[in-house]
This record gives sequence, structure tokens and C-alpha cells, in this order.
Amino acid sequence: MIAVVQRVTSSSVSIDGSVAGAIGPGLNVLLGVADGDGEADADYLAAKVANLRIFEDDRGKMNRSLLDTGGQMIVISQFTLLGDCRKGRRPSFVHAAEPVLAQRLYRHFIDQVISLGVGVQTGRFGAEMQVSIVNDGPVTLLVHSR
Repeated sequence: MIAVVQRVTSSSVSIDGSVAGAIGPGLNVLLGVADGDGEADADYLAAKVANLRIFEDDRGKMNRSLLDTGGQMIVISQFTLLGDCRKGRRPSFVHAAEPVLAQRLYRHFIDQVISLGVGVQTGRFGAEMQVSIVNDGPVTLLVHSR
């Protein structure tokens, strides 16, 4: 699994012109599921992202996690993160998981984050979505489960 993790002051996702989810300060997570991923990948990534110390403490150092701040997470499925652009001009998605597996692991990731005590908003798996992100910092990290 791969996650693009962005520290945000706010983020929202809309589907067909209606807001499906929105958060204030917290993390926007774009989540891609690779062929061969399993629940252990989702468990690892959920714990890693929720515990990343990327929020500033009172001395201005990135020393606090989402769990420490009480912020929320918005999780958006994004298979295009698995796009391989090394050959030609059209991305290849052969490394992306099949939709049934990807949706199951996307849901498992969300359930794991919720079990850690984080409030979670989501888009809709497989939908065309418009994502609004106000990146704070900016702080953007790539986190892999492997």
C-alpha cells in the first residue's frame, strides 16, 4: 500500500457536486492498494500514519502526531498512485490491486484508523471525486507499507 499523507488545515471531498466528507486540521490521506497487499499492510500503514509526528509542538518542532492533536483524517482511495510511468507516455496500472481486494483493504485501513481513536471522513471508493486540500506547511509525505 502507498499513502500520500498531507498535513492540512482543511480538506473536503465532493461527489456529484455534494460534499461527501470534510475535516478541519488533520491529515488528508490518498490511499493506493497494490496487487499482493494484505491486511498486514493496512494495519501497518494505519498505525504509521496515525502516529507520524508531523504536527508542531509549542516550540515549533514537528513532534506531535494526529493522535496527540485530536485532529481528523480524510481518506480518499486513489489507484492512480500505483501508476507506473517509466515506459511510454501512458501510465500502466498493472501493479494496482483488483477493485474487490482494493476496496476491502481500503475499508480495513479506515477501520484500523478509527480503532485508534481517530475521526475519519471518506470519499466513495471508485467514484469520480473532487478533492479540496489546504496543505499546511506544506507537509507532504509518501508512506509505503513495504
